[in-house]
Amino acid sequence: MAEAKDKLFSEFPSVSAQEWTDKITADLKGASPEKLVWKTGEGFNVNPFYTAEDIEGMATTASLPGEFPYVRGTKISNAWLVRQDIDVTDCKSANEKAKTLVAKGGVTSLGFHLSGDMVSAGNIAELLDGICPECTELNFKTCNRKAVELIGILADYFKSVKADAAKCKGSVAYNPFKKPLVKGVALDSEWVNEATAVVKAGDALPKYRVLAVDACHLNDAGSYITQELGYALAWGNELISKMLDAGVPVEKTAKKIKFNFGITSNYFMEIAKFRAARWLWAEIVKAYKPKCDCPEGCCGDDCCKDGFCTCSCKMKVHARTSAWNMTIFDAYVNMLRSQTEAMSAAIAGVDSMTVLPYDDAFKTPDEFSERIARNQQLLLKEECHFDKVVDPAAGSYYIETLTQSLADAAWKLFLEVEGKGGFAAVANSGDVQSAVNESNAARRKMVATRRLSLLGTNQYPNFTEKAGAKVESSECGCGCGCEGGAIAKLDFARGASDFETLRFATEKSGKTPKVFMLTIGNLAMRLARSQFSSNFFACAGYEIIDNLGFETVEAGVKAARDKKADIIVLCSSDDEYVTFAPEAHQLIGGKELFVVAGAPACMDDLKAAGIEYFISMKSNVLETLQMFNQKLIP
Repeated sequence: MAEAKDKLFSEFPSVSAQEWTDKITADLKGASPEKLVWKTGEGFNVNPFYTAEDIEGMATTASLPGEFPYVRGTKISNAWLVRQDIDVTDCKSANEKAKTLVAKGGVTSLGFHLSGDMVSAGNIAELLDGICPECTELNFKTCNRKAVELIGILADYFKSVKADAAKCKGSVAYNPFKKPLVKGVALDSEWVNEATAVVKAGDALPKYRVLAVDACHLNDAGSYITQELGYALAWGNELISKMLDAGVPVEKTAKKIKFNFGITSNYFMEIAKFRAARWLWAEIVKAYKPKCDCPEGCCGDDCCKDGFCTCSCKMKVHARTSAWNMTIFDAYVNMLRSQTEAMSAAIAGVDSMTVLPYDDAFKTPDEFSERIARNQQLLLKEECHFDKVVDPAAGSYYIETLTQSLADAAWKLFLEVEGKGGFAAVANSGDVQSAVNESNAARRKMVATRRLSLLGTNQYPNFTEKAGAKVESSECGCGCGCEGGAIAKLDFARGASDFETLRFATEKSGKTPKVFMLTIGNLAMRLARSQFSSNFFACAGYEIIDNLGFETVEAGVKAARDKKADIIVLCSSDDEYVTFAPEAHQLIGGKELFVVAGAPACMDDLKAAGIEYFISMKSNVLETLQMFNQKLIP
């Protein structure tokens, strides 16, 4: 096999990084390749190309799947569990739904969200009736103060149905940091005692993870990937450190932590994130020198060969598609985003995954949207066979370099948090929330200026679509009620929310402004600019009236008035604006709002002539449309 490989590739000469640079420079007609560098906002930049030289000696390429430090996965297969979450309001109906999902829906992991008042032996027995706890992963999220009680109830129930607790896998999500992050309420030191009691209770369920690192909160609040990863590592380390101080061995705590990450549509970066997460977490746990507490024979002879329990260093990862980039308008596009997200998480080797239904942002998902969400994962498994190949990204110059870059940036943030006293301290001070909220604002500005596209919202929207009664509520999406506290809390405004506010205002007003494209002159330029302008104003839900072209400006203005236009957009070439724009401005005479499409060289002269409004690629689309809304919407 090696000989065949040598014969095949010996026919092709190796190409150095300098040769690639020279070729790119030539193609750019002498311009520097630096202009192609992607400034990510993650704390590092991404080059336009990578070669074998970039990964020489890199630590991420030195291990195999299932080997410490687990950058290539914690197991030697790429199987993951397909999870669907159920909001429990009635145990009987939730049970019927859960059994159907397991029997017919392809679901191998269930998530139950229930209020603290519903935690009782009778309710849990009814909820889990007929569901094999050894065959299906069961995950529970409830009030923190009910976590110990719930674990005890589950242990008793499993015993009553003669299930082997050692074979039952799942989680009970005790998350003390939801208080400061989501509710803005400072956390007191009592949480350590609560967490200790939760871990102790968890002894009855050996394979259950009972401490939650809900980094998905940060993801839903618009954090950068580096922040989600860096803060998640600090969060997990805080649990280990405080439990150790309380007398709980590190190996015990580490095996009780479950990381719940979000997944953005930043495809390759997300693959790198999960690889870097496993790697860094393994190194953090290793630093505590965990002792082996594994059952005899469960993990072979290699677990402690280097003087520490490698099993304790394995990160357990659940991934969930992001809520931040979900949109209300053109909601079917959400399926494209979540499919990309699911692909990246699957390739990266997560343990389980939830795909949010495409309508989750604006209503309670129905049977159809939930089935589509499940099928998005099943498609990757059954038709694309993503579960058959372990870490296919390995060896990719690009992804290996991204993994290293993300690890470096996240580690730097991790050390900053530790230098400030640990995750609890920075969460209580509001530093985490403020930093993530700044990122949210920065990313929403990118949406406002179209540097970040949300198809159907700030690019190519359907202006005829109406939200109407389909929007059930305007909750932040965190499901917490968002009780106010004294410290900053995470801002869960989605990337599309500002544009959606525009659309809602237009729809609620009962008046849909009409935008008329006065196309004239150079054919190519007038068509290009009318398409750009139509797309621009449609983002606010305005009615667009496009045209093939007019022989004279006068004819165009007359046609616009016949259509009762509120805005007239002149679409032509830069050279022709010198004459067409002043003529149109004079004919319109302020009766309608007049806009010139583009940023022509003569713009200053046109402004001096009284023309006020111009739209171009450099415009802040959101702010411009907000201004027009103020003028046109009563």
